[in-house]
Amino acid sequence: MDKELEDKLRYLRLPELLHGWDETMAHAKAKGPSYPAFTKQLIDREYAAKRERARLLRLRGARIDEPFGIETYPFERQPNLQKRKVMEPFDSMNYIDKKQNMLFVGPTGVGKTGLATSLLIHAINKGYTGRFITFPQLLDELYQSVADHTEKHVLGRYAAYDCLVCDELGYIEIDPHQAGLFFTLMKRRHKKATTIITSQLGFKDWAGFLKNTHLVTALIDRFTENCQVFNMLKCVSIRNTVEPDKKD
Repeated sequence: MDKELEDKLRYLRLPELLHGWDETMAHAKAKGPSYPAFTKQLIDREYAAKRERARLLRLRGARIDEPFGIETYPFERQPNLQKRKVMEPFDSMNYIDKKQNMLFVGPTGVGKTGLATSLLIHAINKGYTGRFITFPQLLDELYQSVADHTEKHVLGRYAAYDCLVCDELGYIEIDPHQAGLFFTLMKRRHKKATTIITSQLGFKDWAGFLKNTHLVTALIDRFTENCQVFNMLKCVSIRNTVEPDKKD
């Protein structure tokens, strides 16, 4: 490749063509495609590369600590969890299309986080935006936004994700202001985007840490209006029976 062409490809921000030019030209000479077919090959190659860069960027932006995949979950060790019930939304993507919420509830170690993360990664791989965050971290960020006057911006950012995983809900008690911020976020996401929550606590126990009966009632009413609940209360811990990268 001559310097002039290299500079042009850099200017046009076509890195796939830039780095694979010699290979592409050699393949074209060997196969001898028509001009339209060759042009389409160039466009398809750059298009695929750009989509892959965008996917990786979304994954990094999701801040997933451990990138679980659905194929790593040991369904055979959880007879009390219906694999079909989990795989149906995963395969159909209807949880995203229908803006549907999900709740994985059960004791520690049963794989709630792994399943929630798998759904998030699947959505990101299909072109949607998403974010993983623990409930305490989310509350801290929302609360801090009030102090530095960025509340509107932070709420807007979390409301905009196509899929938001809020992990470990209910592990800490929160004050009324924090509860209000969380409710505001859930209200803004209501019927507009998918929220996936993992918790050791069922809905009847949410009042214990949110400390506001009326707010809890309103929150649960909205969250469950379009929601799938995966009851894992009778599931067993897999923390000590699988490799570290497969635990909850």
